[in-house]
Amino acid sequence: MPITPTYPGVYIEEIPSGVRTITGVATSVTAFIGRALRGPVNEPTTINSYSDFERTFGGLWLDSAMSFAVRDFYLNGGSQAIIVRLHNGATAATVAVGGANLIDFEAANVGAWGNDLTVTIDHDTKDSADTTLFNLTVEDGSGNIEKFLNVSVSADNARYVTNVLEQESNLIKVTGAVPIERPDLTDPNADPVVGSGGTGASGSDGSALEDDQFNGAGLETAKEGIYALENADLFNLLCIPPYLSTGDVDTGVMASAAVYCEGRRAMLLVDPRSSWNSKASAKTDAADFSANIGTDSKNAALFFPRLTKANPLRDNQLEDFAPCGAVAGIMARTDAQRGVWKAPAGLEANLVGVSRLSVPLTDAENGELNPLGVNCLRAFPGSGRVIWGARTLQGSDRLASEWKYIPVRRMALFLEESLYRGTQWVVFEPNDEPLWAQIRLNLGAFMHNLFRQGAFQGKTPAEAYLVKCDKETTTQNDINLGIVNIVVGFAPLKPAEFVIIKIQQLAGQVES
Repeated sequence: MPITPTYPGVYIEEIPSGVRTITGVATSVTAFIGRALRGPVNEPTTINSYSDFERTFGGLWLDSAMSFAVRDFYLNGGSQAIIVRLHNGATAATVAVGGANLIDFEAANVGAWGNDLTVTIDHDTKDSADTTLFNLTVEDGSGNIEKFLNVSVSADNARYVTNVLEQESNLIKVTGAVPIERPDLTDPNADPVVGSGGTGASGSDGSALEDDQFNGAGLETAKEGIYALENADLFNLLCIPPYLSTGDVDTGVMASAAVYCEGRRAMLLVDPRSSWNSKASAKTDAADFSANIGTDSKNAALFFPRLTKANPLRDNQLEDFAPCGAVAGIMARTDAQRGVWKAPAGLEANLVGVSRLSVPLTDAENGELNPLGVNCLRAFPGSGRVIWGARTLQGSDRLASEWKYIPVRRMALFLEESLYRGTQWVVFEPNDEPLWAQIRLNLGAFMHNLFRQGAFQGKTPAEAYLVKCDKETTTQNDINLGIVNIVVGFAPLKPAEFVIIKIQQLAGQVES
């Protein structure tokens, strides 16, 4: 607001520069949805390493393809992941402790892991005369120990046991009413009270997931299943590892996931069907992605074949695993090293920890699948197993789609999300030339920075991108309607998919 001078002298006024820096969003935050041994249910949980996954969700599990996909993600360079744990009929272990003054405890989340919980009560508190205070020690059988000192059965106490466990414990919580007096001591000479023993009930892992756990009726409203990601601020890649007994994902779930990814500006990584045991079977189904996979979305990409790796839970016997986690890890690694505009494929895109591929492919077989939009995984001498394709499910040559290539689509999604978040300040600003100039300044600076990094095609900024916001894009009628139109264009870098070297033999010079 301008200063109103009231006395003779010098006045200082700060004038806003109009610069509002736009920051590019992350490009490789990967969401995984599936079963896990333990952890919160239908709640997106961010992890930054496989150790985080082991600590929170229990690590590898034979009944969880997701656990192996997360492992492969971090083996291949992944950084940040979001885990959504689902279950089908799993229950939580419960146990009652305290003798004459029983307190009912329940495992913090469902699963048979709670059957290994041990609970110990002692009365060595800060005030031995206060019969409401006690100490509580909980162990989960995996080395995790929680100790809560001077908790109370009195609801008026700041250390009320129900509230303390609700806010601080990752292992147990109180269920039901709390007795007036503290629970009795557990016998130090006897075994601690175990979740599945005594008056407690054992927890279970439930049965295999079904389609209803992902996209069933009411889940979108409840923000559960796939739609639990509504509670996540941002994700760029989505992996749904196989969960059916056939080793596949239902086509209806894939269709719902693809639609959801389009709404969230994310990419869906699709695994090959378990029946694809040859080039011929893959080629047959690739003729109609929508029917055989569940989607032909421009925001989805399919990789074939599956990975053959040692399974540490089966004495390191070789088994076939879904490639989505490893591919997501390579995308994250490529983004960090080269940028989202670089195709996550080539000799640099090597698959770590993969001993072989379930279906070896030749150049000729690759040449049949690539034009259909199937990204092949190949084995090359000296390079090992690599990703050798960079097309979306709209990548079939017959479609002639502008979103044929993964890096082009991902670059567009990156720009859309970054500009969406970076222009929120525009809302409710006076809609006239000063605002348009600020928009051109800030969006132009963001696009020019990307141009300097080599994100666009073209030798000059004019060839590489445009930002237009003026009276031509926003008419008086738009202004009356409260609309400001911003046009942003970019010249995408497309991968050199085919390298043609022409060799000619030169004849000797003929003397005249």
